[in-house]
Amino acid sequence: MPAVKTGGYSRLVTLAEMQQKISSGDISPVELIVRTIQQIDKKNPSMNAFIETFFEKALAEARIAEQRIYQKNARPLEGIPLTIKDSLDVTGSPTHCGSLLNRELRPADDATSVRLLRDAGAIIIGKTSCPEFLMNYETDNRIIGRTNNPWDESRTAGGSSGGEAAAIATFCSAGGMGSDGGGSVRFPAHCCGIAGLKPTPGRISGAGHVPPIVHPGGLLGVIGPMARTAEDVRILFEILARFDPADPFSTPIPLRAPDLSPWKNKRLRIGIMPGWLDVPVMAAMADATVKAETLLAELGFAVESFRPAEVDRAPNLWWFFFGQIHSRMTKESLLGKEDQLHWTGMELLKRAIDEPEPTVETVLNNLAERDSMRAKLLRQMEIHRVLLLPACGVTAFPHRTRRWKTPGKEIGLFEAMMPLTPFNLFGMPGMVVPMGFDEEGLPCGVQLVGRPYDEELLLELATQLENARDPFPTPPGVEPLF
Repeated sequence: MPAVKTGGYSRLVTLAEMQQKISSGDISPVELIVRTIQQIDKKNPSMNAFIETFFEKALAEARIAEQRIYQKNARPLEGIPLTIKDSLDVTGSPTHCGSLLNRELRPADDATSVRLLRDAGAIIIGKTSCPEFLMNYETDNRIIGRTNNPWDESRTAGGSSGGEAAAIATFCSAGGMGSDGGGSVRFPAHCCGIAGLKPTPGRISGAGHVPPIVHPGGLLGVIGPMARTAEDVRILFEILARFDPADPFSTPIPLRAPDLSPWKNKRLRIGIMPGWLDVPVMAAMADATVKAETLLAELGFAVESFRPAEVDRAPNLWWFFFGQIHSRMTKESLLGKEDQLHWTGMELLKRAIDEPEPTVETVLNNLAERDSMRAKLLRQMEIHRVLLLPACGVTAFPHRTRRWKTPGKEIGLFEAMMPLTPFNLFGMPGMVVPMGFDEEGLPCGVQLVGRPYDEELLLELATQLENARDPFPTPPGVEPLF
């Protein structure tokens, strides 16, 4: 392993540990919130992850949490500080979605996911930044400016949930909510060395998200939990996985508790992909995948080479629905407002608008091709129930760079994100966990992908993989809260 930019392995304070310490009385909710506020005051000036903070309200809610604990009426997340990506509604707070155009958008109600977290006792400490319209793999906007990676400020924290990932990595939050239409939970998690889940559409309610998670964007986009460990993500997932009639994609799937010991006896077969088909990845990303493969084999699982068949055009179809269709629905609303727009919102939108106008026939043919490819991949995954592949083709890159060298060839942004985007197109769950570092000391994540509604299996497998891995350090200069 290359040298890591920390002074050694710092003790990782997890959400699960916070739960235990609050339950045992080792720390009070007020003390935990005070320490979290102090951490935000210390780390956010250079990181720039927060759009808005709710310190006074959080302290008031912490005092209420203490009363509930005293009355033996504590809830699962009682007193735990969480953050929310600024594309999800928080009552009374603008849902900017990274744009000045939304600065007057003040919802009267919380998003369903926010309400569920509050109902479970969580305290929302702030809202975190995202690129304009969520349309970039870097987090920057005209509201607060650029968010920096806590491992190296010259690098991106990722996008579009970059503020969320940076806040969690630096103990400014125990966890929180992001959203993912093309890797936007998983890529920032990889960049910042944390864990993140992109669930199956409908498994976690998307109600209260901007833009709305409905057709056509709902074909690709979901909201998902992010935290420092897979176990912490599982804790959040079990709170959030509920049927919600306000979400047109919501599906009443009950929570399950997978026991992987039977799978071991049957030799659960995990398909290993070195990347997306023949597109190369950075050497460090390949190394992280090999490390995870080795650990899974040592845990008793059958790891075998896997190559999806007849899915070559999946990244292109993802771009069609994410870029070309979305741009046609957006461009008219932006006319005359160009002076308020930001480059993060326009970089990909302009590329999509400049492409030929899609026809109705093209839309229908692409939907049919998407369904055909998805069915073929799911048939292959009857044998290999889980796939392992790099979280991305590259590590956190210097701000606004768009070309990177790999051992195979130089790749651009579209190719670098190919390990992520097909699984948005296919509506399959993906889980990213940190696994290693590149030669610059930047985190490298790996991705576990499952069949639709297999989130519990992925979370259990990711937790076992993290437990088998070396303890993961914190970013340089970041000390735990206690």
